Amino acid sequence: MTAAVESEDLTVDHEVVVDTALGTRTRLLRAAAYAVLGLISLVWLGLAVHGGTAHLVFDGHTVSLPAKATVIVIGVVLLGVAAWQAVRGFGSRSTPWVAGIVFVLFMVAFFSWVSTQGNNPDIDVVGLLQNSIGLSVPLILGALAGVMCERSGVINVAIEGQMLAGAWAAALVGSVAVTWVGLFGALAAGAFMGVLLAVFAIRYLVNQVVLGVVLNVLAAGLTGFLFDAFMQTDSEKFNTPGVLGEIDIPLLHSIPVIGPLFFEANIVVYLTYILIFGVDVALFRTRWGLRTRAIGEHPKAADTVGIKVLALRYRNVLIGSAIAGLGGAYFTIGSVGGFAKNITSGNGFIALAAVIFGRWSPRGATAAALLFGFAIALQNNLSINTHAIPSYFLAMLPYVATIVAVAGLVGKVRAPAADGEPYVKQ
Repeated sequence: MTAAVESEDLTVDHEVVVDTALGTRTRLLRAAAYAVLGLISLVWLGLAVHGGTAHLVFDGHTVSLPAKATVIVIGVVLLGVAAWQAVRGFGSRSTPWVAGIVFVLFMVAFFSWVSTQGNNPDIDVVGLLQNSIGLSVPLILGALAGVMCERSGVINVAIEGQMLAGAWAAALVGSVAVTWVGLFGALAAGAFMGVLLAVFAIRYLVNQVVLGVVLNVLAAGLTGFLFDAFMQTDSEKFNTPGVLGEIDIPLLHSIPVIGPLFFEANIVVYLTYILIFGVDVALFRTRWGLRTRAIGEHPKAADTVGIKVLALRYRNVLIGSAIAGLGGAYFTIGSVGGFAKNITSGNGFIALAAVIFGRWSPRGATAAALLFGFAIALQNNLSINTHAIPSYFLAMLPYVATIVAVAGLVGKVRAPAADGEPYVKQ
């Protein structure tokens, strides 16, 4: 009895030591990241800026800043934040806010440098953020699909295929019917891909990662074949769905800066807002959410208290896949107005990375998707305004950020315990 108690005490002590070590490592990694941003601002950007004025445009109003002084002051502030992070650290509640403030300050320094390059371009901040949100919408929807599936214990590598199928179906249905009806086609196509994922992963216990890759290949091949078979040959009839019109929310769209950003968009964007809020509340504030998290963490225990594990997994995979299909619709009827082969361009895989970056939570995945969208929009903007930084370097930044995050910058990243583990009812 005594030996058992001592063994248990040793186990607890070991877990405390491990948690403390992980906390120290995370704190120092964050401090190092902040210090790197501070040094880049103070040394590299500070030396590159020899004077001049930075012009940042906010909804038609220009804010002028002394470029060199702004870059140097921000660099000093960031180094101070890094020192505090290394010595004392910030609380768990304040950490996301601190990270957000550091990011915003660094971007102000970066824009100040950009504004002094080339023809001294004005930086349209609101326009850049509008493009970021537009590019983030399909990523957010794909990430929400990943969260729904993986919280239920099913790895969804097939987000890319679900989005591609949704994009094709939205274009086809929108062409033969009315543009907005294409949304239902996208939901149905995504759900169909979800049926394949659910049946083979849950019923036949196929390796879920391999299955996801196969479904992506299937979607690419099938949509490509159908596109060549009749959409390309008669595009007037089958590939001219049009684009969903912009809906301005009364009063709200008139708010300076905020209005143009969030309340002048098409219906897919507004549905995305609803889904972000709905999935987050449902997952963490409802009985369904509690049961979903239970079957993703410990399905056997959930089964013993009467939760129908397999049925709930089927249902959640179908719902998540339909959401991914809606994300695919944004590529066709939401922006371009037509379908092309592989139109999703790997965004499903970026959404999967956002799930990990966001630590399997709707809010975290949304923030990660917004970061990816901002990086892509920034790359597009800088390729026009300046050639001081290669666009390929900017394009890789989100992926570098994901690797750093998974390595521990955002804390200990742990998937749901039963994620990818088939459950066989005894």
